[in-house]
Amino acid sequence: MERIGGKLFLAFDFSLDNRYHFRPMLEIPARPFFDWDELPEAQLQSLAFQIGMTELVSYWKIACPKRVVVKPFSLTESQIAFWKKLYYNGLGEFLYLNGITVSETELMQIESVGSQPFAKTGLPLEERTLVPVGGGKDSVVTLECLRREMPVIPLIVNPRGATLNCVKTAGYGENDFIVINRTLDPTMLKLNAEGYLNGHTPFSALLAFISVLAAFGSKSKYIALSNENSANESTVPGTHINHQYSKSIEFERDFRNYVAVNLNDNVQYFSFLRPLSELQIAKLFAQCEAYHPVFRSCNVGSKTDSWCGHCPKCLFTWIILSPFLSRDKLTAIFGKDLMTDESLLPIFEELNGTAMVKPFECVGTVEEVRACIEAVEGNRKQVNEILSRFNDEHFLSERFEQILKSQLHV
Repeated sequence: MERIGGKLFLAFDFSLDNRYHFRPMLEIPARPFFDWDELPEAQLQSLAFQIGMTELVSYWKIACPKRVVVKPFSLTESQIAFWKKLYYNGLGEFLYLNGITVSETELMQIESVGSQPFAKTGLPLEERTLVPVGGGKDSVVTLECLRREMPVIPLIVNPRGATLNCVKTAGYGENDFIVINRTLDPTMLKLNAEGYLNGHTPFSALLAFISVLAAFGSKSKYIALSNENSANESTVPGTHINHQYSKSIEFERDFRNYVAVNLNDNVQYFSFLRPLSELQIAKLFAQCEAYHPVFRSCNVGSKTDSWCGHCPKCLFTWIILSPFLSRDKLTAIFGKDLMTDESLLPIFEELNGTAMVKPFECVGTVEEVRACIEAVEGNRKQVNEILSRFNDEHFLSERFEQILKSQLHV
């Protein structure tokens, strides 16, 4: 770890059986609101370690070793239990698609051979909110709801066209938002290409720990995510396998408890949109017309800042916006009429519950998709019923809850 000219550099060292070595890195460029020197070294090391434990998921999955040796920190049994649960559930899709059947207990044995305990962070925090921005409709809604009510700092991991355009559309200049430059180790990418195990990892968990570090660097008390209650639905019906596990209320609860006990009980991490469904978020986003030309929810087209027009994210985004935007407006956004593309029928069946398994993507519930289809056909009864809901299972304070309700006119 290095602090140079206002920048913060983190590097992590992983070894697989002393045969392969990995060194992923994070760089946080300087910003006027950062003063890393105010954080004592021990506290900064403790915050950085959590990011390293989450980064390790991507490298552990290459071979799924049964024994994981961790240093320099000493982990308690409850801390080890937190990490094992995160790895097991966060890699649920990975295990399922790779045909690996194992219990949480059997997944791995974590041994901490270090002696250094976590240093709790006592730095005073201010009434300021970090909003991670991914370039899609959800974080745009959070940003728009909050930026007029309180000081807000957007946070972007590995900036790209859509994320930069969204924060610029919101009126933020280059030094007004946090950038996290994350670099994967090329050895991992090489091994993946050679046939070692690969698959989905819980990126939102990594974002959670990165955002806590950024919160202390910027003295921000609140971290407002944009995960909706639809993220709680299992991807594989009848199981706990959920592509969006690290966006679920279960992870959010575990994470908040872990941070409060081990790092700091003042910083508040929560999802601002947790009371809402994807459908309600789509309605709010439909009113954010300035963002319609610049937002992107397509992972396939992320490198070219485009909608690929062939994936579950593209089709779902079209469907969920269809009760609120005309077909012409949707065609202008996506570059073509997705509902006339017959090649998308298998994905359509996965989204509407006709197929056995939902797409392994961040998409809404089967109920929402079916309601949108009925609405386009002229029956808005189910859409209106979903729009009237407000899920009470959330971690919003009264202030944030009232801001959200005011946008919904509840």
